[in-house]
Formats: sequence, structure tokens, C-alpha cells
Amino acid sequence: MLRGGRAPAVVATTVLSLTLVACSAGAERTATDDPSSPSSTPTPTQAATTPTSTPTPTPSPTPTRTALYLAGDESDGVRDLQARLKQLRWYEPKISGVFDDVTVAAVTGFQDKRGFPATGAVDQVTWDKLVSMTHEPTDDEKHNRLVPGPTIIGGGTSGDRVRELQARLKQIGWFNADVTGNYGSTTTTSVAGFQTKRGIPSTGDVDQRTWDRLVAMTRTPTDDELHNRVTGNGGSTAGLDSRCTTGRVLCIDKSTRSLRWVVNGSVQMTLDVRFGSELTPTREGTFNVNFKSRDHYSKLYDSPMPFAMFFSGGQAVHYSPDFAANGYNGSSHGCVNVRNRPAIESLFGQVRIGDKVIVYWS
Repeated sequence: MLRGGRAPAVVATTVLSLTLVACSAGAERTATDDPSSPSSTPTPTQAATTPTSTPTPTPSPTPTRTALYLAGDESDGVRDLQARLKQLRWYEPKISGVFDDVTVAAVTGFQDKRGFPATGAVDQVTWDKLVSMTHEPTDDEKHNRLVPGPTIIGGGTSGDRVRELQARLKQIGWFNADVTGNYGSTTTTSVAGFQTKRGIPSTGDVDQRTWDRLVAMTRTPTDDELHNRVTGNGGSTAGLDSRCTTGRVLCIDKSTRSLRWVVNGSVQMTLDVRFGSELTPTREGTFNVNFKSRDHYSKLYDSPMPFAMFFSGGQAVHYSPDFAANGYNGSSHGCVNVRNRPAIESLFGQVRIGDKVIVYWS
């Protein structure tokens, strides 16, 4: 009814109503779908994730090093242990088969030297290292039975090796005849006496044990010693330093390990001498005797130094009972050791304050 005007009003109302419903619906969708809407923000409970605690790993236990031999043990295995330590010079007494304090100390030293835990007890690591460094001990070794080794220089032989043997024996008073190079009865008797004195099986023939001990106690013979050549009253002038040829001189040669008392170029006396180690070397050069002490005693090293003739600080020429007993198996603390007591006593009486001392390598 277009002429009355009422129908358009109804339509407008209906459209408005639909528009409001559409807006309301649109607003509702916006509130639901818009991520910036407060209603879309997750609650703290929803946002927070409960952290999962990481369990602390349980450490693997350190393996216990099981001891094969301990203090107090007594067995053939301990004999084997002691014999192997003895081969390496970590154990000196007779083999007993008892793991005593000396054995503990030997094992501890061996372990410490190789960077192992120094427990004094033998575990597998210690034992394997010891075995790798030694040979299987013989029954004689494990029961302290000394048997002669193979002969390396024996009766009836001759040559330069025999000359050296005789000259070395002569240095320590075991051979008093001329050096000949022939291994006869005199040499056999001398060798047997040397062996008996040192607890070596006394055969009169030289095995490796005998030779090693003799070399340790003596110096390399000079050519003059090997051929019985003597110059002047007290020995050869071969290798004599030029500084020793005039005046009164204690001429000390490190090469030949000898001291020659020289007066105006003539050798009056020749003595075997021993020097300091690498840690306490005997000084080289030209010096003078500045002090003498017949019965000197070293407070520093708690040892006697009889017939001491000082030439450089605390270094002196003097008699050494250790040198006399052990030969070159050792060293001084820097002094010049002499092992012939009667000779050094005689020399002490002849040397004056101010006499030269020359220490050199020839």
C-alpha cells in the first residue's frame, strides 16, 4: 500500500533489526577470533610449562686396583718379586720370600719412579711393568745361590783384554807382577782373590759379574800402565798439562782419573782419584793450596776428610774411605778423593801452602 506510507516503515524496521543482528553477530565473531582480545590471552596456568628436572647421572665407580702382593705376604711369588726388583737394583738384601719393610720400600720406589700410585703394594699395573723390564728369575737367583757365569776372559788366553785386566787389578793391589797380556797362574790367583773378597764365585776366570765389579772399581789404564812404562820416580808424564811442568804442582787429570805430584816437571807420585758428580762437580782450572787439615771432618756432609788439602772454597784433595771401599761406584761432593791412605799421608807431608793445583781434562 504505497499510497498510505505504512508498508515502508515495516520494511525499514525489519532491515534495521537485521542490521543490528548482523552487527551483533559480527561483533561476537570479532571478540572470539581476534588474538589481541583479552579473552584469547592464555591464563598463567595455560602459559607456564612445568620444567622437567634432569636427573643427576650416577658416577661410575672407580675400579679398585686389587693388590697381588701385600706387606706381610710370604710366598714363592714374593721371591719372584724380590728377584725381579734385585735385577733393577731396587732390592739389595738376600731374597727371603717375605714381603717385609725393605720390600715395601723397594716397591714404593719403583712405583714412584714410574708415576704409579706409590702404595708399596703390588697391583697388576705395577707387576706388568716390572715383568716387562726384567727376565724370569732362575731358581738360583730366587734362592741366593751364586753360580759362575760364562767365562769371558780365562786362563791360558792372551791379548790386549788380558793386559787391561792385569793393569786394572794392579791399580787396586791385586796384581803385583808386570803386565804381560798372558793369562797365567799369577793372573788366575789374583782374579780368584778379587772374587773371594767381593763374594763372587771364586773360579780364577773372569765372568761378566767379575768384570763389571772390577771396571766399577778402577779407571781405564793408560798406555804406559798397559806396557809397564814408568817415567821419573812416580809415573808417566804422558798427557801432563803444560801448567804442571814447572814448580810444585798437584796435577789432577779428569780424563785418566789420576793425581800426579809433580816437582819441576818430574812426576814424584801418581794416585787414583775420584771426582764430584754432575750435581756437585769438581771445579777445573788453576788454583793454589790455601789450607791443610790432617784430621778434617765435614760438618756439612757428616763425613771424615783426613789429610785434606783445600784449593777452591770447600773443595779439597783428601783421603776417602768410601772410595777405598767402593771404588768408582759413587762420587764425591766436589772434592778430589784419594783411596790410597799411606800415599795421601805421604803426599800431605810434602805439599806446602801455596803449591799449585791444576784440574783439567787431558
